[in-house]
Amino acid sequence: MGLFITFEGVEGCGKSTQITLLRDYIAKKGLEVLTIREPGGTPTGEAVRRILLDANSEIGPMAELLLYEACRAELVEKVIRPALKAGKVVISDRFMDSTVAYQGYGRGLDIEAIKRLNRLSVGETVPDLTILLDCDPEAGLRRALARIENGKGPKEDRFEREEIVFHTRVREGFLSIAKEEKRVRLVDASPPREIASIHGEICDIMIKMGF
Repeated sequence: MGLFITFEGVEGCGKSTQITLLRDYIAKKGLEVLTIREPGGTPTGEAVRRILLDANSEIGPMAELLLYEACRAELVEKVIRPALKAGKVVISDRFMDSTVAYQGYGRGLDIEAIKRLNRLSVGETVPDLTILLDCDPEAGLRRALARIENGKGPKEDRFEREEIVFHTRVREGFLSIAKEEKRVRLVDASPPREIASIHGEICDIMIKMGF
């Protein structure tokens, strides 16, 4: 079996950059790496992603939750499990922890109900390691919006348009998960910490795991 790594964090925490750096780090060791994202990773998932992140979409919290879970179930069955069975390292930009943080803590849906849905959608396919890039929500949003203004990122989505209080609740959710789950490694990603320093800490985590 392969290795399943997920990256989590608030908007603008730097996941995409660190995923790319970790992918290259692992690939240099001669291992096959597959990077995926949630929602997405399958034709259906990418279509639903456009709906979920569209700034003009008006989707209720429960419908939002169920769409995420449906996409995740398909992603696990069609992409993640086969890749792990083939011995690949799978790195996912968000996974089930984001649903607890965003739809549970952020939207106020029942957290235990979300955890039950997560178990249904993933079965035994749980991450071996989760890197939580912790970042002050205001700093993260500034970074995300600056990236958009500079033409280096997609246009502002539904979540980036939420009030800061929403993102603060999401961060609290992630930090709560980090206390509960041994697989989660908390990494400080708040400015002005340099990208190389964050990557170095993640590499240290991988080395301790035997990579």
